[in-house]
Amino acid sequence: MLPHSYTVDSLSRSQDLASAILASTTSSQISATCASIDSFLRSHTPDQCRHFFSITFPTLICKLFGFDDATSLPPTQLPQKPQQPQSNGWIEIASQSSDPDFSGKVFSLLSPNGTLMNSISAVDRHTLVKYVFPIERLPEWVRFMLSNEKDCRVLADLCPLFKGKVKEDSIKGSLCQVQLNVFEYYMFWFAYYPVCKGNNENLDSNSVKRSKRFTLENWTHSIRGFSGLNKREAEQKFEGNLYIRLLYAYLRAFVPIFDLGAHQPYRSSILNYSLKGDGSVIFRAEFLVNLFVHYWLVDNDFSPLPVKACKSYGVSFPFRSVLGETPPTSGLGEVVKLFVKYLTLSSVISTDGFDNVEHSGSPSWRVSAGFDSGKSMDVVSVSPGVCSVGSWNSWIQRPLYRFILRTFLFCPVGTSIKNASQVFSVWVSYMEPWTITLDDFAELDAIVNGSNKDVRKQESQSQASGYSSLWQGYVLSNYLYYSSLVMHFIGFAHKFLHSDPEVIVQMLLKVLSLLTSSKELVDLLKNVDAVFHSKQALSSKSKVNSLYRYVPSIREQLQDWEDGLCESDADGSFLHENWNKDLRLFSDGDDGGQQILQLFILRAEAELQGISGDNLTECLKLIDSLKEKVGYLFGGSTVKPIPISPELRQPQHLRDEIFKPKRVGNRTLANMGYKGDWMKRPISDDEVAWLAKMLIWLSSWLNESLGLNRAEDSDAGSEWSYVDVPSGEANVTGTRETVKTLVCLIGSWLLTVGTTTVRLMRKHNLRVNLRVLASKKVVMVLLLSFVFSVLKKAFRLLY
Repeated sequence: MLPHSYTVDSLSRSQDLASAILASTTSSQISATCASIDSFLRSHTPDQCRHFFSITFPTLICKLFGFDDATSLPPTQLPQKPQQPQSNGWIEIASQSSDPDFSGKVFSLLSPNGTLMNSISAVDRHTLVKYVFPIERLPEWVRFMLSNEKDCRVLADLCPLFKGKVKEDSIKGSLCQVQLNVFEYYMFWFAYYPVCKGNNENLDSNSVKRSKRFTLENWTHSIRGFSGLNKREAEQKFEGNLYIRLLYAYLRAFVPIFDLGAHQPYRSSILNYSLKGDGSVIFRAEFLVNLFVHYWLVDNDFSPLPVKACKSYGVSFPFRSVLGETPPTSGLGEVVKLFVKYLTLSSVISTDGFDNVEHSGSPSWRVSAGFDSGKSMDVVSVSPGVCSVGSWNSWIQRPLYRFILRTFLFCPVGTSIKNASQVFSVWVSYMEPWTITLDDFAELDAIVNGSNKDVRKQESQSQASGYSSLWQGYVLSNYLYYSSLVMHFIGFAHKFLHSDPEVIVQMLLKVLSLLTSSKELVDLLKNVDAVFHSKQALSSKSKVNSLYRYVPSIREQLQDWEDGLCESDADGSFLHENWNKDLRLFSDGDDGGQQILQLFILRAEAELQGISGDNLTECLKLIDSLKEKVGYLFGGSTVKPIPISPELRQPQHLRDEIFKPKRVGNRTLANMGYKGDWMKRPISDDEVAWLAKMLIWLSSWLNESLGLNRAEDSDAGSEWSYVDVPSGEANVTGTRETVKTLVCLIGSWLLTVGTTTVRLMRKHNLRVNLRVLASKKVVMVLLLSFVFSVLKKAFRLLY
């Protein structure tokens, strides 16, 4: 037992540190406080640090991320209600500071090899401190599950992230709470920070009526081949973002990519060995990967977990009606790209072999086994029939796919596409892992290690390669990224072409360039599509027949990954009547990839001619390149180019003719039926969104019930039906019989008028459209009329 004097000293110094942290707002004060924290932790044992983590650590987290000013709270309590991060957080101040020494001091305090993290490891090893994490700051789908007592019991089984962490609230009884150790508690706040910041920025952007047009320069620097940044500019970008530096440092220190199998020596054995040492390393890695996946990729997804796993536990998520068409949190593109790119390195290693990258296999890329956090979780197995393509790939396949698809489907019309373009760069990076090398992380390594100058002098030792047969397993296990997701992105491109045609064309050209970068890759994608749509192996090529074993897993992925995700009735997408339940990229039909791309080229060419100025020539070169890629991908010629004349620039006329192509493929416009519905156009700014959706549904129901969706038969109305009146005299006497006769007469007349009206509407192809009532002007008039009527009656009663 510790002497009483040591306990009192630890308690008083912890309280003093908490007060100093609250008062630190400038760079000099923060630097001095960081030094005091480091000195305190070095001079006290783990048991003496109990007061620090009970009193000081919550205050430190509050000031690090700037969730509030923390001045009105007790030093042992963090705010329970979700608040937006303020600009006075230490991480934000260090990122904006031009003093590298100040930023380096904050980084040293939080680095995985620093004194704070070592103390956290020691305290957790003795299980000295436990925290309760606020439910309001958990991912949205987890909040809904914790609000139901039945779902609380299966949460730990469904999601390994919460295994052993969901406990019953000892104070409130039946309610559940999430209890975490110090390391887990800090990482939960670390993962929540960019989500909270992104929500805050999204609220700020929504207050602006119309955002500024997003230009090409704002996003092309993040995509390989478009970059114009030199190495020094990239280094300055990383140096200025302390959060990115910390994220990379934690990934490199806690998530192994080279020798992952060495840390789980008995994972494949039937013997139940206890996984201490190396087992705790893989447990910690799994914890971090799961944490970032559920905070950044899943979060507000209404189908957060695989459908098969939910059915096995008898769990159904009623989130669809609550979350609806909610896009993922904006502003996460940069952190998600680094996270996904780092995990993809494990696929690069498993594909190229460890010997090919041995020169970069420094100890910093491997983790030590000194962190004991408990038992390891089971590794998620790869889908049946698909070969393993990396230790971490199967962990992010589904959530990343849905994250990208939800961004494209639910991106609001009339807003900036900046966030969508950042997610687009994540998608492109994931689709071409063969371009990722360890040298891509050299700049971050240099900054984290503090050896910028030495690393910059070194020449690149590894070269990015193109697609080869070694990557066939990766492409097959992620086939939907190269097929179905491409179709959804083409729909996104059609939907947002008017917002910035130059950027949208560039993005689509990048995707097609990736797909056509190798003839071997094109042949693989086409062969898989062919066997997917064929019922039996008709090809004599053994290479093609060998692909049949992948079809069941691809079909299962298509149903699971796109669960509940389709173009809605009111989003204006061409796919809203033809949801991509099947792979349609190489289909020959009107809703196939070739036809829709040809229509896009016609629209893009007209848009660019109508709005482009001096860079018209460069824009038309993009169209020519797009036509070339489409022709190469589908093995045929594209649409004929529209004659271009610089003198003929009539923007309004061209905009009116956007949707009137003279010919699409081999079919003229007269022979093509318009598959869309003008009533289901994108919701505009002058409409009430929820009311428009409700009236669209009601209109569709009325049209279906009245049969207005089908044309009137030409012979209809030529024959009349007769009613035989029974013989004999019929006298109408009495009031009751007279009223009954009049009611029947009026009812027959109304029925006749209604039938005639419906017949005329069918004849002239008219339909019920109540959407006009969703106009804000109409709603305002009705609301004012109602208020005026209520006030008029109220005044009558009073006077």
